[in-house]
Amino acid sequence: MSDQHKFVLASGSPRRLALLSQIGIEPDRLLPADVDETPLRAEHPRSLARRLSRLKAEKIAEELKADTDFGGAYIVSADTVVAVGRRILPKAEILDDAAACLRLLSGRSHRVYTGLCLITPKGKLRQDLIETRVRFKRLSREELESYLASGEWRGKAGGYAIQGLAGGFVVKLVGSYSNVVGLPLYETASLLHGEGYPVYANWQSSGH
Repeated sequence: MSDQHKFVLASGSPRRLALLSQIGIEPDRLLPADVDETPLRAEHPRSLARRLSRLKAEKIAEELKADTDFGGAYIVSADTVVAVGRRILPKAEILDDAAACLRLLSGRSHRVYTGLCLITPKGKLRQDLIETRVRFKRLSREELESYLASGEWRGKAGGYAIQGLAGGFVVKLVGSYSNVVGLPLYETASLLHGEGYPVYANWQSSGH
């Protein structure tokens, strides 16, 4: 990739990295943005996803301003929020959090929002917000306990990973599947392509 097309992903998420790789994009650098992800008082899940994705991109842009190698890079950040109505579910770090999330999601619909933010080499900021509706089956005690025992919920918004075992809980999904995994691919590729990043440059030789 030429110098004017450096790409920085403002995340350390292996899921987002794998998704980008799926469409032939390999970031030149991974820079997780350390920001306070606490929702503001009465903040809507949509607003939280937008605000945090922008905050992450702007923080990394500021950090790279004086960097001779990456000062003019494309910077992409994302923040995924799982919500039932206006209630924002946590990123489950402890078993009790995951259990509470899964009991809430059992047998009902929820929404997954991802705020997407791109800062171009010229400093232009572009944002998008993607929403997917997901419905879970009613979980039996055995399903709930087995999933919690798997540990797959750890660090996941809403206490589950759709690309893993919890895929078996999904009755219906309306919208972007990759959004629920953590990075909406169609919108990411569209934003980048629209701002001059050669999204499809590697496709001919990559075997994709």
